[in-house]
Amino acid sequence: MANIIADNVPAVVFRPGTSDSEIEAIAIRAITRRKQQVLTLQIGIFVAVVALWQLSSNLLWIDPFFYSSPSDIIFRLYDWAVNGTSEGSLWYNLWVTMEEALIGFFCGSITGVIVGVSLGRNRFLSDVLSVYIKAINSIPRVVLAPIFIMILGLGLPSKVALAFIMVFFVVFANAFQGVREADRNMIANARILGASDWQVTRAVIVPSAMSWIFASLHVSFGFAIIGAIVGEFVGARFGIGQLISIAKGTFDAAGMYAAIVLVMIVTLIAEFIMTQIENRLAKWRPQQSLDIQ
Repeated sequence: MANIIADNVPAVVFRPGTSDSEIEAIAIRAITRRKQQVLTLQIGIFVAVVALWQLSSNLLWIDPFFYSSPSDIIFRLYDWAVNGTSEGSLWYNLWVTMEEALIGFFCGSITGVIVGVSLGRNRFLSDVLSVYIKAINSIPRVVLAPIFIMILGLGLPSKVALAFIMVFFVVFANAFQGVREADRNMIANARILGASDWQVTRAVIVPSAMSWIFASLHVSFGFAIIGAIVGEFVGARFGIGQLISIAKGTFDAAGMYAAIVLVMIVTLIAEFIMTQIENRLAKWRPQQSLDIQ
């Protein structure tokens, strides 16, 4: 008899003579069932937390002045979407933050990959620069916000610079480590076949490091958002960070939570898009590990 085991999916036992197509179909159904269970639990937990929050606010188990309530947050988001904010259109403020974060994210990611791969391939240069990279990386990035604003002003460049520096080191570290973890046997085989350094890097090193790089991209977009919002919080004319700062100054808990929820939604959408892109670019990677015995 044969059994098939997927990650966190109970083993399914098959009788001798079961065709491969039947085994595959049953395995797909088992994986689909697990995904549905996960989604159901995720929705259930979300509904339970929101309901408990609303109930606690209504019954004054928590102070609505500090913690607001889901209904007030939804109303505030609706009011902002329809009537705008004190700083203009909600969508314009959201676009300002997203523009800062996206530019910083793309520039930081591209630079991080290039520098990470380059230093990963050049051990001598990485040894020379490692002390400086560690020194710069030891600086808490958010403390650079006032410096960037002082140098670059309250506009777009200062927020992009902070988002860039937040993203760069995350992507750089993963790209560098991904290059160092590349299969040495594959590199040796490529060289035996006459591949140049550029061909080895393009055909062997970079694909091997893709998992490391994509893992950093999922995290770094959140850091880009943090960089943009922190920069706006310190000093800006528009943006979600500015809305949070104004809400803080007026003790508007619903406004602060509404801005946070908005950023959370946008970040989750970006995470979903990056996951889809990763799946398309890394089709060779198995989506679910299956062992047939």
